[in-house]
Amino acid sequence: MNKQVRAKKHLGQHFLKDEDVAKKIGDTLTLKGYKNVLEIGPGMGVLTKYLVEKDIEVIAMELDRESVTYLAKHFKNKKLQVIQADFLKFDLENFFNGEPYAITGNFPYNISTQIVFKMMEWKEQIPEFTGMFQKEVAQRICEKEGSKAYGIMSVLVQAYYHAEYLFTVPPTVFQPPPKVDSGVLRLIRKEDFSLPCNEKMFFKVVKTAFQQRRKTMRNSLKSFNLSDKLKEDTIFGQRPEQLSVSQFITLTQKLEEDAVSTNS
Repeated sequence: MNKQVRAKKHLGQHFLKDEDVAKKIGDTLTLKGYKNVLEIGPGMGVLTKYLVEKDIEVIAMELDRESVTYLAKHFKNKKLQVIQADFLKFDLENFFNGEPYAITGNFPYNISTQIVFKMMEWKEQIPEFTGMFQKEVAQRICEKEGSKAYGIMSVLVQAYYHAEYLFTVPPTVFQPPPKVDSGVLRLIRKEDFSLPCNEKMFFKVVKTAFQQRRKTMRNSLKSFNLSDKLKEDTIFGQRPEQLSVSQFITLTQKLEEDAVSTNS
């Protein structure tokens, strides 16, 4: 472990020190449909070194100045561009000159879900996303309907991407070790990722439904002013965790139609 870079608690840094795990994460990328990769939070480059060996263009985005200095020194002869920036605040317009790119990394736990939501804003350009999260978060993203872990993240991500939980990583492979297990996932964008309903309405329906997940949809979606006819639909007798992604899309379509007929 290089003493020059110290893990900073306020940045949620836990440096991966296991080479086998790093290589395994690097190999989660299929490299299909893109030739560019953005690594978020490379730290001291344990994963980066496996990425730069591949036939791809790699940009490493790191907020920590110490890590940026370390990477610039240790990867100066490699095919790597290092950017000191906060991914959540970075303008991704024309990133990689508008070409498709994948995102990967050992993501800081404290901002990992925010990273996923920002990634989805740029889904047209991002056909693949892999990386390491807190295990519970990774499982939640990949969970299917019928489970207590199934929720807002599961539905919104899986509306656009095929989600697969790949493997679990123990705390012992990090310095300092976190207090929980980690999980690695892969998201591959669906061929047809354009929703057949209003996207803003879809997000609103999903978020509103799961805010009262123990209630039936009829009760949790009261704020949508459902018509009496729509309330009779059997889908409203179910709880949000029972509905598949496609059912949430159908539900959004029904609400759109209902709003039109009510106002006409």
